Amino acid sequence: MNDLQAQREQAIHLLMAGLETKDVAAQLGRSPQWVRKCRCRYQAEGWAGLAGQSRAPHQHGRRISEEVRQAVKKARSELEAVAKHGNGLKYIGGIAVRTRLKAQQVTPLPSVRTIERILREAKMTHPRQPKPKIAYPRLRPNQPHKLCQVDHVPRYLQGGEKVYCFNAIDTVSRYPTGQVKGDRRAKTAADFLIHVWQTIGLPTYTQVDNEACFIGGFTHPYVLGQCVRLALMVGTELVFSPVRHPQSNAYVERFHQDYQKHVWEDTYLANPKAVQSRAEHFFGLYRHSSHHSALQDQTPDELHSQACPTLLPADFTKPPGKLPLYAGRVHFMRRVDPDGTVSVLNVKWTLPSSDFNKGVWVTLEISPQGATLSIYDQAPDAVERKRLAVHPFPLSEPVFEHDPVQEHPVAQAYMPSLQVDERNKLPEFLPVLQRKLPRLPDVRLPQAFSSQAQRLKRFFSETIY
Repeated sequence: MNDLQAQREQAIHLLMAGLETKDVAAQLGRSPQWVRKCRCRYQAEGWAGLAGQSRAPHQHGRRISEEVRQAVKKARSELEAVAKHGNGLKYIGGIAVRTRLKAQQVTPLPSVRTIERILREAKMTHPRQPKPKIAYPRLRPNQPHKLCQVDHVPRYLQGGEKVYCFNAIDTVSRYPTGQVKGDRRAKTAADFLIHVWQTIGLPTYTQVDNEACFIGGFTHPYVLGQCVRLALMVGTELVFSPVRHPQSNAYVERFHQDYQKHVWEDTYLANPKAVQSRAEHFFGLYRHSSHHSALQDQTPDELHSQACPTLLPADFTKPPGKLPLYAGRVHFMRRVDPDGTVSVLNVKWTLPSSDFNKGVWVTLEISPQGATLSIYDQAPDAVERKRLAVHPFPLSEPVFEHDPVQEHPVAQAYMPSLQVDERNKLPEFLPVLQRKLPRLPDVRLPQAFSSQAQRLKRFFSETIY
């Protein structure tokens, strides 16, 4: 009981005691009209009538009539029948129902929100079922130069011109690089991959998404595009993320957010040159920042330079025309379709038995003797994994082996920087270098030279000792 109800009951008590209406009103500090109203409610309903009552109107002025409700449900049923038979458009939502009611001249015409509410009350809606979360196999690198993720994001310059910002990042050292491009063709993507391998280095795995510029298109079966051939040529293993699953490319997707914040926000960029200039400034700051909690107070540059990377030579250029096919491996992270197949390179590959809630790891292995496509339950770096299926992969061209001499990481990365006459003089300096090199780690060099010092030490230690 609230205070107002208690006051009403007190008014009735005083009236029953014989007091006049005006005396009760004066004693309670109320008007005579209020006292008479309490007496009327008591006479009509007894003590229950003195309780608080709703002030809502008994009839809503804009309440939808039953005729309109029936018309809404009938229109929805008709649209569902049309969609089922395939005789017309398959729209059955609130907008489609309202359009049909308008054509039938139903008045008053309810709003879309009202139509949706009527359908929910009648249990005629079809709530979207949450998509099952697929657990995909993934690589778990624990040192730099193992996995580099590559992706692009569209942006608009001042005036409306569209550009594509290609970014790449080492998933362990967080060492980034990027370029802005005017398109996202296969040649453009290949040129950026060359830049990545010349800047970050040639990792064991290079992960990209399923854009046509990376994978080679979605029309021809068994297609091996420019980027696939280029990766096989230089010696890194291309990994394609699951279709429409950006979480598998999480490191570069997260880096896109930092890139957007520091390069594009709070400014107007007029041309690609201005974008690249601002991005290079950001890359320099990012590489020498110790803000990453996962790096334990190290900067991306420090961690990245602890192990000698295999850099693609700076004078490397992609040969013109169709690239030859080299021996190597290409990987795909895929889900199993309901029909028990896995879609890779525009071909469905059968899988004898599988769990639809789990992804699989597909490896295409190419050699001069032929090519096979194997399906595994885990990534290559897993301690234990099982091969679920293997299929022959048709090839219509020869496969070349890599030159073993060119595969030496130090020679590939740093020997091109030495002139022929300088190489001939190296034996004269070997005794001096053998005395100096052990003291190199103790030399305090500026940050910009620390990486090169580590690389030189690695080169000479493997060459001399």
